[in-house]
Amino acid sequence: MKHVFRGLNLIGAFTVLALAVGCDANTQSTENLLSAAGFRTIVANTPQRQQHLKTLPPNKVVLVQRNGKDYYVYADTAHHQIYVGNPSQYQQYQQLRLARNLAQDQLAPEELNQQATMNWDTSGSFRY
Repeated sequence: MKHVFRGLNLIGAFTVLALAVGCDANTQSTENLLSAAGFRTIVANTPQRQQHLKTLPPNKVVLVQRNGKDYYVYADTAHHQIYVGNPSQYQQYQQLRLARNLAQDQLAPEELNQQATMNWDTSGSFRY
């Protein structure tokens, strides 16, 4: 049964990953990956949360210890929110980032191949 849920989680993660690959903004892509990995979003809608948001480095995942537990935190200052995840969610985020980077690396050769085929004219000769 665990394998079925893990498989469904993986499918969902790759779906979000496919959407993230198409995003222009790096921070938006990071936020999509964090959400896909299971990070919770906490809106800084109280003075205490706003103050905490100001203490965190913006747009960077950092390790924070609270009550003897490790949490990974990402401050989205533009949207006044904090993404919070546990170590296993952070590991999932790292795997999604790696998969996204590999997918982007695979796009580059395909684009080069497409450009190269566009330089052949109908007679089969290469044009500059």
